[in-house]
Amino acid sequence: MQNHYTIHQCGIILLAAGNSSRLGRPKQLLTYNGNSLLKHMLSVIKEARPDAVVVVLGAYSSALIHELNHEKIIIVHNEDWTKGIASSIRTGILSLQKNYPACDGSLLMVVDQPYITSSLLRDLLKTQRETGKPIAACKYENITGTPALFHQSLFPELLNLNGDKGAGKILRQRPDEVITINFPMGRFDIDTEDDYKGLQQNKPG
Repeated sequence: MQNHYTIHQCGIILLAAGNSSRLGRPKQLLTYNGNSLLKHMLSVIKEARPDAVVVVLGAYSSALIHELNHEKIIIVHNEDWTKGIASSIRTGILSLQKNYPACDGSLLMVVDQPYITSSLLRDLLKTQRETGKPIAACKYENITGTPALFHQSLFPELLNLNGDKGAGKILRQRPDEVITINFPMGRFDIDTEDDYKGLQQNKPG
């Protein structure tokens, strides 16, 4: 009989440490829906009512910290952000374990998928709880990716990630342990000025 993995408390980790090399300016500060992209994503997270929120900063910490003043969240700086997204995942998981030890699940999300909604995040939690799979992730264009929810039994593997590939490696290695929900707009992220123009025109590329 397959194990049923139960998540009682979930912490959301927002990965926002990159230097936006292809864009040439901090994508976290791009304006969307009247706010910076970073604040927009945080408002989406708060609407989902997680048990904890950890925001991982890195390249532009000094500029971005002002966007997060007065927020009831944990802000952590990834000193190794140049080594890739895996280092930010490690930073986030370690901070979650330290500050919110009761959290037995972690939902990883990136700052540049602007079409993420609070209902999508809630659906991930609901789907995981209904199926008992240790991982619930989004599916778009034959890709399984973020946002993605992990039971704490996968935390050691998340902590062992390296480089700039993120958690996709775990998702590919454990297909039978992943339940997916469709998120067609997840294919759209912001890497270039053209991507941002498409967002402004509501025409995802």
